[in-house]
Amino acid sequence: MTLKTQIDPQKLPRHIAIIMDGNGRWAKLHGKPRSYGHQYGVESVRKVIEAAVDLKIEYLTLYTFSSENWNRPDEEVQALMGLLVHAIEHEKANLNKNNIRMKVIGDTERLFPEVREKLFNCIDDLSQNTGLTLVLALSYSSRWEILNAAQKIATLAKEEKLDPSEIDESLFSQMLTTKEIPDPDLMIRTGGEIRISNFLLWQAAYTELYFTDEFWPDFNAESLYKAICFYQTRERRFGKTSEQVK
Repeated sequence: MTLKTQIDPQKLPRHIAIIMDGNGRWAKLHGKPRSYGHQYGVESVRKVIEAAVDLKIEYLTLYTFSSENWNRPDEEVQALMGLLVHAIEHEKANLNKNNIRMKVIGDTERLFPEVREKLFNCIDDLSQNTGLTLVLALSYSSRWEILNAAQKIATLAKEEKLDPSEIDESLFSQMLTTKEIPDPDLMIRTGGEIRISNFLLWQAAYTELYFTDEFWPDFNAESLYKAICFYQTRERRFGKTSEQVK
C-alpha cells in the first residue's frame, strides 16, 4: 500500500503551509554554492504543487522569502530575486493549466520593482482560476504583519471610526494580510529545525506542526503524502474534549 492510498480524502487539510528550509545546507552537502540549492528547490516547489492539485488541497502557502532574509549577503538576495522572476515567468503557463490562482502576503513594497511587476501581473493573469490557491509569503514576517494590523486598528480608533470595545479576534484577523485565507490546518517545516520562524504566528494557533529532517530540495510528493498521513492521525479538539469532537 502506497502512502497516497493511505490518505483519507474526507480528512484532508484545507490549507497547508510550508517552511521550505535547507536549500543552502543541501547545496553545501553536494559541494555547490547556496544559489544551486535555491535553484534545485524550485523543482520541489513544482512537485509539491502538482501533488497538492492532485489531492484537491484548497490552499498552499509557501514561505518563500522572509523579512529576515533581507539580511543575507547581497549576492544571495540578488540570486533569490532573480530566481523568483525566472520562476514566475516559466511557471505561469503551468499554473494556469492546472487552474491555480495565486496570492501574495508580505511587505511587497520592499521587493525589487521587476519582481513586483511580474508578480502582480501573474496574480492578475491567474485571478479567474478556481482551483488551488497558491499563496507566496514574500518579504513576510508574522511580527511585521501583526504590528501592521495593530497600527491600522490604532489609526481607525484615533479617527473615531472604530470603538476599542469592538476589537475582537475576528476584526483583528480582517486586518491581516491573510484576511481572505483560512488558517492553516497543517504546517510543514523541512531541514531539521524545530521552530516556525516568525511564520503565521496568529494564524497557526491551532495548526498541526510537522517537522522533517529532509532538506527542501529532497522534499517531493511522497514527502507531502507522509506529512498528510501524520496530520490525519491527529485529533483536532480546538480546546474541546475528545468526547465533544467525536
